[in-house]
Amino acid sequence: KNGRFRSLDSSTMWMTSSLPLLPNQQHHPLQLPYSVSHAFSFPSPSTTSGFAARQNPSLRPHGPRLQLENFYQHSSDSISSLHHMARCYENSDGSCYSTSSGRRMLLFMSSTSFLFPPHALPETLHAAKLSTIQNSLRAVLSKAKAAGVLRMAFHDAGTYDTKDHSGGMNGSILYELDRPENVGLSKSLKILEKAKTEVDEIYQASWADFIAVAGAEAVFLCGGPAIPVKVGRLDVRKPDPVGKLPQETLDAVGLKSCFQRKGFSTQELVALSGAHTLGSKGFGNPNVFDNAYYKILLEKPWSASGSMSSMIGLPSDRALAEDDECLRWIKVYAGDQVKFFDDFSSAYVKLVDLGAVWRNDKV
Repeated sequence: KNGRFRSLDSSTMWMTSSLPLLPNQQHHPLQLPYSVSHAFSFPSPSTTSGFAARQNPSLRPHGPRLQLENFYQHSSDSISSLHHMARCYENSDGSCYSTSSGRRMLLFMSSTSFLFPPHALPETLHAAKLSTIQNSLRAVLSKAKAAGVLRMAFHDAGTYDTKDHSGGMNGSILYELDRPENVGLSKSLKILEKAKTEVDEIYQASWADFIAVAGAEAVFLCGGPAIPVKVGRLDVRKPDPVGKLPQETLDAVGLKSCFQRKGFSTQELVALSGAHTLGSKGFGNPNVFDNAYYKILLEKPWSASGSMSSMIGLPSDRALAEDDECLRWIKVYAGDQVKFFDDFSSAYVKLVDLGAVWRNDKV
């Protein structure tokens, strides 16, 4: 009004004027202050040679494009679209194709927060931050490196103790690399450092968030479930107490007791142990996340004398197969990979959330 506002064209602020529209949403034209639309003039996908859509012709946003009006009035629709776009675009075959939209979104949202209802901004910023971390990790991770990265996530989060609420996913692993149980994790840290440096140019991500998301990405890269990890953790600046991780030599009773002190049931213990399907412990393809771990536990190949099979697994892995309560869940997961994926995903989210200190996301 009065010459201070103007409509957005197809190449200006496409981040908002051309948002993917979720099913059942309606078109709501938006007019932004001229100063805002002028300051944030992002090229549209059709005119940006470096944009992922240009590189991949099958790339398409979900549904028609969205034009917004009365942003506050239609905040639920628009926030859903922003949240969705911050995660991925979809190929024609239904698979996700990562873009830098999360990074662009962060820059836009941090500079135009006054356009968003206070209750809606944190959720959308969270989606953009998560997408930025995920995309940076996908540029450096490989299947060969996945086991080490997942191990780092377990060793950072696995120090949690319900008795004094110490430990947990807090980035303390950076100060614990010289401990015997963490041998080799410095290599995984170097892999993540490269990606984190890139993200830190956009916003200061915590190591706790980065490691938590990295473990989930490692699982997904190797064919496992997509795990919905939250971000917003704070880092500590000192190591966690020693002796909190479960020892490799524990029997089933010791393992169940150790995990119970961390707030996990026997079922969750068995589900999380399935992470050993990755790596060189002898449970199937070392670069594939599946339920082979449980199938091999049922076979007990280490029982054969004079064979290399005696080297399969850790003593703690073998102990699970000798315990009736654990054996029940081993059989369930050996026969139902979908069930394993669901339970592992839930247990992993719990693992990386317990003990975490969260920043205040209120705007």
